[in-house]
Amino acid sequence: MAALFTCCLGCCGDGGSGHIPLKEMPIVQLDTHHMGTDVVIVKSGRRICGTGGCLANAPLHQNKSYFEFKIQSTGVWGIGVATQKVNLNQVPMGRDTNGLVLRHDGSVYHNNEEKNRLPANSLPQEGDIVGFTYDHVEMNIYLNGKNMHCPASGIRGTVYPVVYVDDSAILDCQFSDFYHPAPQGFEKILFEQQIF
Repeated sequence: MAALFTCCLGCCGDGGSGHIPLKEMPIVQLDTHHMGTDVVIVKSGRRICGTGGCLANAPLHQNKSYFEFKIQSTGVWGIGVATQKVNLNQVPMGRDTNGLVLRHDGSVYHNNEEKNRLPANSLPQEGDIVGFTYDHVEMNIYLNGKNMHCPASGIRGTVYPVVYVDDSAILDCQFSDFYHPAPQGFEKILFEQQIF
């Protein structure tokens, strides 16, 4: 029995027998180091409320990314992509070159210019899932899994998913385990070390 115990310690214990610890991959979530001063992030980095914006903790490095947000409570909100230079205290976003966002009224703004607009009968409501694809050129919007054919482009540089809230809006992010399948060719956001 002592030999068996020694064998197990040698293989599995802290015996230093070439054991390489597994490194846990980080989880994509809202980044409490890149958020507005009046923003509240709860539910393990998955829910935003308060006033202001927040970036996700992973940039969109891969060629074709997909992510979703669920509207838990309506109000003033916006979702899209932004650089780390975006002003996370400014609501609404999309007023400068650092953000490309869908606003709660269905307009898509970048550099203070309306780039596109959702059809009037397709404005996101409480309980809806708003999905986004981004391929380093164009952002597309999906409502409850349906392509809204509302492309927008113009932002340059390294971008992150961004969300802002005001006026009692509450939104939940979904960066994996999506409510709706990612469109063909698109996948969840990967950290740079996961891309090979």
